[in-house]
Amino acid sequence: MTGVSEIRVIGIGGIPLIKRDDDLGKLICDAAEKQDTPILDRDIIVVTQKIVSKTEGRLVRLKDVAVSPFSRQAAQDLRKCPQLVEVILGEAKSIVRMVGGHLITETRDGWICANSGVDRSNVSGGDVVTLLPVDSDGSAIRIRERIMELTGKQVAVIITDTFGRPFRLGHVDICIGVSGISPFLDLRGEKDLFGYVMRVKRAAIGDELASAAELVMGNTREKTPAAIIRGYKYSIDESAKASDIIMPMEKNLFR
Repeated sequence: MTGVSEIRVIGIGGIPLIKRDDDLGKLICDAAEKQDTPILDRDIIVVTQKIVSKTEGRLVRLKDVAVSPFSRQAAQDLRKCPQLVEVILGEAKSIVRMVGGHLITETRDGWICANSGVDRSNVSGGDVVTLLPVDSDGSAIRIRERIMELTGKQVAVIITDTFGRPFRLGHVDICIGVSGISPFLDLRGEKDLFGYVMRVKRAAIGDELASAAELVMGNTREKTPAAIIRGYKYSIDESAKASDIIMPMEKNLFR
């Protein structure tokens, strides 16, 4: 087994239904302890956006939303709930596509995704939606600091959300917030097995780790809304930002 690489992905269950201002870092630590997988040095803690948004009060009750004429017309064209469209557009910096019942937007943070990341699932049966955190990197920093305070362990934190992908069917979890780990593994300048110097290779490791965690968290995120990735070797990066993943407009070949 010498030289064999291995990582573990451990779902953290037993976290109670999250309410506003809950101590998320403590709830994660307590749940990990209770299931006999306490957080260890160099673990990566992966947390779903949904529970982060709930602790930060990023919830909107649709019946309380006033609808503008533009949103009402857009909702009619898209065959969507007018209040939902109003919330989506309120979270958007721009509309990327609005066709065939789909509303693709650019959020204020620069994420290009369906419905500005506004989500009805796993909230209250459909009458309340969650919004993305105002600052997902800041959220990751606060969770990480709290976990390190409680455990005395050096960890990293990744916040995830489920996104579609251009030119590929299906959805995957991606990284929308980080603390303590770069979202990239930069291999530029290194040589491959045949001595070729790689010039463009940057692995989106934040997204890869997010998707790995999704395998144990599954679709029932309220039951397993966090995970531990153990054994992945990474360099601590205190200045990392998930927004570094976003393709700059001048390099974007598809818009």
